[in-house]
Amino acid sequence: MTDKLPAHATELQLDSPVWERFFRPAPLVLIGTRDEDGITDLAPKHMAVPLGWDNYFGFVCTPRHQTWRNIEATGRFSVSYPQPDQVLFASLAASPRCDGDDKPVLTILDTFESPASAMPMLSKATVWLDCELDRIVDGFGENGLIAGRITAAYARTDAMRISDLEDETVLSKAPLLTYIDPGRFTVVASAQSFPFPRDMKK
Repeated sequence: MTDKLPAHATELQLDSPVWERFFRPAPLVLIGTRDEDGITDLAPKHMAVPLGWDNYFGFVCTPRHQTWRNIEATGRFSVSYPQPDQVLFASLAASPRCDGDDKPVLTILDTFESPASAMPMLSKATVWLDCELDRIVDGFGENGLIAGRITAAYARTDAMRISDLEDETVLSKAPLLTYIDPGRFTVVASAQSFPFPRDMKK
């Protein structure tokens, strides 16, 4: 054990966030919401993750965004995992709002309503989650964690892990769109088995 940094390490200054200084892989999802008048919104998020091993999902947002305000008002949101060829759709969903507070670009996106809650979802995505707001944990600077309980879930049939198919086959048929923060993306169509220790448990 040593108290010295490895020779190849550089200390990062904390006078600004460290996250722009190196690349990190992350999922890319579209969060679907409606406001109190029923107007739909889809917004891309990459700070998004399952919360534990049960059916909970969370993502980072800010009260400045319509997504946050809609979820506070309705208590519902959806999650769509875009396919790799939908990366342009995910990008367009980040377009700014017009003076009338609408987002006209959403009219060109192919969407459908969740059978469980009528929340908007991106058609031809890989996985869809319908969530009920569990809690909002704020105070992470200007951001907060929006946590939801999954009340319904759907998956593209060929993206599902099933017993008679190798995982490699599933990934090759339904590759994953992955955001490489900051500002890049890649497609994951193959992966190696992780070398877990024997008898490791969740």
